[in-house]
Amino acid sequence: MATGTLPGWLRPANRLVRGVARLGPPLGTIPVLTVPGPVSGTPRSTPVSPLTVGGRRYVVAGLPHGDWARNVRAAGSGELAKGRRRGTVALREVTDPTERRTVMRAFPTEVPGGVFFFVRLGLVAEGTPEEYAAASDEVAVFELSPA
Repeated sequence: MATGTLPGWLRPANRLVRGVARLGPPLGTIPVLTVPGPVSGTPRSTPVSPLTVGGRRYVVAGLPHGDWARNVRAAGSGELAKGRRRGTVALREVTDPTERRTVMRAFPTEVPGGVFFFVRLGLVAEGTPEEYAAASDEVAVFELSPA
C-alpha cells in the first residue's frame, strides 16, 4: 500500500506536458493517454510511460485507486498520442499475479525515470527489480494493445 504522496509539482508538470503534446512535438518517451471520464464522458488525459515486456506494452499506475486508473478501468480503451501520432488502444487490467510480477520486475529498467515516483509513494525503497516484483499487488498494471 502506498504510504507516501506524489510531489506537488506533478500536477502542474502533467498539465504542461498535456499542453505541449497538443501542439504536436513528441516529448521523449512520454505519450499522453486520453480516456473518457466514467461519469461525464469528458476526455481525461495523463502522460504515461509505457514499457514493453515480452513484446507486449504496458502502463503502470502507482496509485491503483487514483483518478486515471479508475478512468482506464471504466473506459477499457482510449487514445495514445505521441506528438501528432495518435492511435486508439484497448486497455486490459492485468490480474494474473505472474504477469504482474514480470511487468513490475522490468519497470525500473524500462522506465528508470519512474523509479522516483514509486520511491516517493513508499512502494519501493531503492528501486530494484525485486522490490518492484514484490510491490506488484500494490499497483495497477494495464496492457495496451491496438484497438
